[in-house]
Amino acid sequence: MNTSVFAAAAQILVLLAALAAVHAPFGAYMARTYTSPRHLRIERVWYRAVRVDPDAEQRWTTYLMSLLGFSLVSVLFLYGMLRLQEHLPWSLGFTGFDPAGAWNTAVSFTTNTNWQWYSGEAAAGHLVQMAGLAVQNFVSAAVGMAVAIALVRGFARSGTDARIGNFWSDLTRGVTRILLPISVLAAIVLMVGGVIQNLDPHTALTTVEGATQHALGGPIASQEAIKELGTNGGGPFNANSAHPFENPTPFTNILEIFLLLLIPFTLPRTFGIMVGDKRQGWAILGAMGALFLASLVLTTWAEMAGPGAAPQAAGGAMEGKETRFGLAGSALFAVATTATSTGAVNSMHDSFTAPGGGLVLFNILLGEVAPGGAGSGLYGMLILAVVAVFIAGLMVGRTPEYLGKKIGRQEMTLVALYVLTVPALVLVGTAVAVVVEPGLAGIQESGPHGLSEVLYAYASAANNNGSAFGGLTTGTPFYEVTQGLAMLAGRFIPIALVLGLAGRLASQTAVPATAGTLPTHRPLFVGLVATVAIVVVGLTFIPVLSLGPVVESLS
Repeated sequence: MNTSVFAAAAQILVLLAALAAVHAPFGAYMARTYTSPRHLRIERVWYRAVRVDPDAEQRWTTYLMSLLGFSLVSVLFLYGMLRLQEHLPWSLGFTGFDPAGAWNTAVSFTTNTNWQWYSGEAAAGHLVQMAGLAVQNFVSAAVGMAVAIALVRGFARSGTDARIGNFWSDLTRGVTRILLPISVLAAIVLMVGGVIQNLDPHTALTTVEGATQHALGGPIASQEAIKELGTNGGGPFNANSAHPFENPTPFTNILEIFLLLLIPFTLPRTFGIMVGDKRQGWAILGAMGALFLASLVLTTWAEMAGPGAAPQAAGGAMEGKETRFGLAGSALFAVATTATSTGAVNSMHDSFTAPGGGLVLFNILLGEVAPGGAGSGLYGMLILAVVAVFIAGLMVGRTPEYLGKKIGRQEMTLVALYVLTVPALVLVGTAVAVVVEPGLAGIQESGPHGLSEVLYAYASAANNNGSAFGGLTTGTPFYEVTQGLAMLAGRFIPIALVLGLAGRLASQTAVPATAGTLPTHRPLFVGLVATVAIVVVGLTFIPVLSLGPVVESLS
């Protein structure tokens, strides 16, 4: 056990050191990316092709319409590719997806959820993986980052008639200047680490026992890089990052965790630079980091302790985990993927101990703000920061302010709707699934564990995470349609509310700080934001968690 604890601590320290080393330079680079007046040549070609003016400032309504229009085209394009797959090159003999399955997958990858009801190696050919799914991995992540930057501009600007930037410019720069360069470098490193990269079809292999086994090749390293960097999660293999072709060694395991945490943990630095006060970025990062480390410590402890004396003597419950990663590497990946909106897995969450499984589920239910997805984590945490200053303002009897912007009734209406949207989707979806026959038919286990599986599925869909608890058959029309609706609503309703808030903030005239203004860069505020995240969001789900993971833990 001492060796296991040392291994866990060493992995965490290496990861934290790597994130700390790139935090300041990468955060400054992203701030320059979104504020530079220059356009790259390749970007100008794209702007001419889609006939947009990247320098034209958009009101928040126009920004939202551009985003929704682009996402609609993305859904339709990917849906068409999936339905017509058998007629495309490199289809590997796979047929097209059925209508409900194609709908679910197209919505899933466009919303950055990347939920997969199918086995990638048995359903999707190379062209669909590269030109369909991987492309959405890039642009869906760039959309989330664009929304976060738009909200940051709302705080940074003053009296702009609700103009918060240009969606097409933000989207393009996110892809060409951030996601693509890092993904290319990461793919090369992953290939060096043993991840495959080819266009091979199924290859017949002879096992040591003389049996024949078919292994599928593919452009795995390139997709694995953006899958993690863009906090996407959908992998080309059903085993996802537990598959040795995607994640062969402890080195690649740590690298993939680093990639999926890189942008979410660095965007607070970008936020601090763009609002002109780096201390504000440190405060948001502090709240994210505190919640993340608390979840990591508790989940690692739960998995290493294991249920009962025998698993504890053996070092914990290894069922559903890869021996090459061990308990520490599995727990670290599980917390990182659920605390962000990534959804990639290197172990089966359904096989976690009841407390461990409950904790990774709680990470998703918390709204994935510690640190959250690419872009979505920052704007989610900023929403909670607004709630925190509003509560503090009520306590002292003065109009709340955040970064010089007054938080009034209309601003709080948008914030309240944001906070309530996803819990409503999760709870309503779960309630329907456990009372109607098509929903009950997919549940393999009765009792509290079965409820946890359904709750996890709708939490993952509505929060655009994409990971699965396991044990639930979701490849049916009922789950494909209802989860698709949850993904759409869970992605675009919050985005619309965030952009509406950004427009209202940008149109305000900033007010100077006074002696009564709440300092939002000190440890007290960090603690207040973290507490708000747990109390305002987390406690919403206490009743249903009590019926699922809590009851299972006690039993």
